This record gives sequence, structure tokens and C-alpha cells, in this order.
Amino acid sequence: MAAALQACDLVVDARIGDALVPVIRDLSFELQAGKILGLIGESGAGKSMVGRAVAQLLPQGFAITAGALFFEGKDLLKMPPAHRRFLLGRAIGFIPQAPLTALNPVLTIGAQFDEHLARLGCTSSRERRQSAVAMLEAARLPRPSDLLRCYPHQLSGGMCQRVLIAMAFASDPRLVIADEPTTALDVTLHAPIIRLIADMQRRHRTAVLFITHDLRLAAQICDDVIVMYAGRAVESGPARAVLSNPAHPYTRCLQLANPSMQGDCRALYVMPEQMPSLRQLAGMSGCHFAPRCPLAMEDCQRVAPPDQTIAPGRRAACLHVATTPSIAAKAPAAMAASAAARPVLALEGVHKRYIVRAGLLGTARIVTAVKNASFSIRENEFVALVGESGSGKSTIARLLVGLEQPDAGRILLNGEDVGSASARNHDLRTKSLQMVFQDPYSALNPRRRIASIVTQAMEAGSRHADWDQRLARTRDLLAEVGLPSDLATRFPHQLSGGQRQRINIARALCTLPTVLIADEIVSGLDVSIQAQLLNLLARLRAELGFAMLFISHDLSAVRFLCSRVLVMYRGEIVEEGPTETVFADPRHSHTRALVSSVPPDNPEAPWPAFDVAQPTV
Repeated sequence: MAAALQACDLVVDARIGDALVPVIRDLSFELQAGKILGLIGESGAGKSMVGRAVAQLLPQGFAITAGALFFEGKDLLKMPPAHRRFLLGRAIGFIPQAPLTALNPVLTIGAQFDEHLARLGCTSSRERRQSAVAMLEAARLPRPSDLLRCYPHQLSGGMCQRVLIAMAFASDPRLVIADEPTTALDVTLHAPIIRLIADMQRRHRTAVLFITHDLRLAAQICDDVIVMYAGRAVESGPARAVLSNPAHPYTRCLQLANPSMQGDCRALYVMPEQMPSLRQLAGMSGCHFAPRCPLAMEDCQRVAPPDQTIAPGRRAACLHVATTPSIAAKAPAAMAASAAARPVLALEGVHKRYIVRAGLLGTARIVTAVKNASFSIRENEFVALVGESGSGKSTIARLLVGLEQPDAGRILLNGEDVGSASARNHDLRTKSLQMVFQDPYSALNPRRRIASIVTQAMEAGSRHADWDQRLARTRDLLAEVGLPSDLATRFPHQLSGGQRQRINIARALCTLPTVLIADEIVSGLDVSIQAQLLNLLARLRAELGFAMLFISHDLSAVRFLCSRVLVMYRGEIVEEGPTETVFADPRHSHTRALVSSVPPDNPEAPWPAFDVAQPTV
């Protein structure tokens, strides 16, 4: 029986100037019906490009130049375009990464589902509605008939993702390509969404190409995995075998860059540099991972490593596979004790309410975003604030930095109440408290050079400084966050995502604040960049001695970085305490739900939250 999807020496090239640079190099795999194949690796590895090659949706300047891509024995590359388009959405379904942007905001869910089913050939509007209700019900969505009348913005991210999963499986496809289907969702939704995909896949006996950068998730859902680096498959085999005992140094480095949730809290391995760009690839020879590999030898720079079989069903492209287990992270730096230190930031009985109106003439209602929040942060203490989207975490951040004022309660900064809006309170906040924003792309002014951005706080008022002073401070700040001084004259678009987030941190540190407010600053980043930033924050804490409120939904990052954790649920802090104690023995039901939503560190260990026998909530 022919494989559902088979790639044979597939090559995708990109035109860079006058040269053709391979983006996908000699990729071969087989995905059988009823199986799930994971593609894992950092951004730029070529994972999503494989899915785009199947759909023939390659970016301008990219083209398949060699090899074959078979769907059920038929070469998609030689198929007439009309026949290939007929397969897409029918025999081949897609689950995109960002649910809120994948759905049309001006059409109801029912209209979009109806349009999709009409394209599949269902001519009866009554049958289309019945089919839509049945698929939404199969996707465990409540009140599917009512949901058809809703617009995407009226649904949560998790509900929108379930709608897209229902649409992908509506045609009973033989192949589904799921591109990072949980990346944009809360951690508590990961297990239900993955369980839903696995349940639908088993029910329809569908083959699934699962694209992800989450190694823990891949180990739980995938039958086999392919680890990609710079467009090449560097390791492949059964998912749990590959991720339990990596053979390629790159897979091992990714594994060690992930913070752990069980056992001793270990240091994170940080790979130097970043994935080579297309221009860099054009001039590289030998193993493309060699510049970042801790085991690289002289022959690695000259010889492209061949694929070699290391066990039945397992292959790796490395000249020194036997030495991979020797890669280890350095011992973690000891965290400074803060129990006896004085509180530098405190909330006492803080409330925040908003008036929400449905439409221009709709009835107004009061929504309580924060209810009776009380906590304190001591000198040199890193405290985490965790919870689902909408729990009130970002509202607390906005209250702390003065973007909102509390309706009741007090905000104390170094013992002074700064809750009200006044020039004096603004000055106190600016001197002692700084925010590191989530998105480094939108947080940095694209028209300013880096030196101007990181020293922006030195432009006005009592901190006004001349340009020589600002350049000197820029060099100090760039050195503190581990960046070369020659970046001072560049613009944000000339930096990588990880470099931009370091600039974001450097800007916040310019005035030597007492407290940093970090709002989801490692969310959505590659595991290698996340490890760099977490290690950086731990080092800066030891060197500069500031406190931080670390807002995150990544519990493993929280465990690595923070000594104490606050859990928010529906505007209230429902549990708090030492991080190790709270995660090991959670008392509140929501804390238990958060902790159980994280896949186990050991790929061989069961994940109760992923048990397909459980109902998908």
C-alpha cells in the first residue's frame, strides 16, 4: 500500500541574487496512513517549508528544483494544477498556527464552515449545516448550533483552534498538515487540542504531518520524528527513542536547552550564534551545524556528513555520533537568598474593573479584571505570575507601570504609594520600575538606531545626557546583555529575534531599576533563544541585583528562574508559595490543571492529560 505522503530527495531552492541556495536539501521520508510524523527544529530549519511545498504555496523566489513528492503514490509535482487544487482541502487538510488570524473576522463561523463545505461539493444548505454541527460537536465544542452564529472574535483562541480542526477533518482527509497548532494557545489547552487531533486522526485513520518546536509535545503525540537543521534532516526515527537518547548533537542541544519540570533544576545549554541565514548557507561547506556544535572537529568543517543508520529505523547525519552523549550543560549558578530582604514592590487589596458595552447601544456591564490582589516582591527576588489568558496577569503589569490606575487598594514602591496618576508618582516609577515587553518586534522603534533605543531613558528630565555619555552607556548595556558593541549603529530590523529581545532587556536596565516587569518575554521563542534569555536574566540578577515580576505561562521557565510563584485565576491570586512546593504539591484545582498540562520531561513517561480516554474539555 502506498504511503499517504512520501518525499524522495526533495530539494527546494531560493534565489539569492544570482545564486540558488537550497532551503530543503535532499529530504526523504514516508508517512503511512494512520501515523503521525513530527518535524521539529528551530525557526528557519525548514519545517513549515515542507508543508508549503505539499500545498504548492512556496514564497516568491522559492521553487522545488529536484526530487519527488508523492501523495498516495501520485507525484504532486507532476500533477496538473487543477487536480492538485482539488486535493487541497479535500484529501489534504491543513491546521494553521494562529487560529485568530486564520479565520475571517467579518464572517460568522457558520458562514465560513458553509463556504468550506460548499467547496467540498455539498450542494444542500441543510446538509452543510448538519455536517458543520456534527463536526463542531465532534471537536467537543459546546452548543455548536449557537456557535455557528458567532464571529471569531467572540470565541477564545482554543475554541477557534477547535473550529479549524473540525474544518480540516470535515472532508474525511487522508492527510492533515498541522503547523504549530498549539503555539498560540494557553498551556492548559495544549493537552485537549493535541488529544483532539489524535482522536480525530484515529477516528478517520488520517496521516498527520505535525510541525512543532516543542520536543515534549512531539514525544507524546508523534509515532516518528524528523529533526531538521538548515533545511536538512539531521536525525530521524521513532519519536520516543530519538528524544530519549539523541544521536545528533543538535537534537541533544535542543533537549538540554529545555528547562526541566521534574528532578533537580539543571542549567540550560546555550547554543552559540543562530541558525544560518540563506546568504550564509550559500557560502558554507561541510556540516552546517558545525559552527554551533560543541563537538565540532576540523573534518566537520570540510566534509558534509552522510546519513548513517545507527539502529533499526534510526538515522543521523553526523561524523561523531558516538560522542553526542558527552554534551552537557554547565552547573547552574546559585540563586541569591531574599527571605531577609525588604519588600521593594507590594500590592495591597488591589481591584480593577472595566465597563464593557456590547456594541454602540448595547447594555453596559462591569467586568472585574483584578480582585483583591495582594503580594510583595523583595530585593533581588524573582517572582512568577502564572495563569491562563484573561486571568488578569497583564492587567496587574499595566497597573504596576502606571498605564492603568487601581479602583481600590494600594501599590507600594519602596514603601511609597504610587497607585494614583501624578507627576511625582510617574517619576518614582520611571526611576525604580521598568517593563520588558513581550513582542520585541513591535516594542522597538524601527526608525531609531540601537544606541538611541537602549538609552532612550537618558533623553529628558534630570537624566538628560549628551550623545557621548549615551554611547558609553550603550557599550556597557550591550556588554551586560552579551551583545557586541558594533550593534549600536544598527536598526532593529537588522537583528534577530533573540537579539531584539536582549535589546529590549538592555533598554529596561538603562536606569538601573529596582524592579523589572517581564511580560511573556520568552513566549513563542525558539527553545535555543529562550535558553539564552533565561540564562541571561539569571546572570544579570547575580551581577546587578534587581527584582523581577516574571509573567509567563511556561511553567518550566518559571521553575528555572523564579524562587516564588503566584497563580492567578479569574482575576484572583488563588495560590502562592515557593515554586518547588507549589509545583510539587499544588493545592488549588487551577494550579493542578496548569501543572498537569506540561508534558513530562521523560519522553517514555506517560502524560495523564493526554490520555485519549479522557473527555476533551
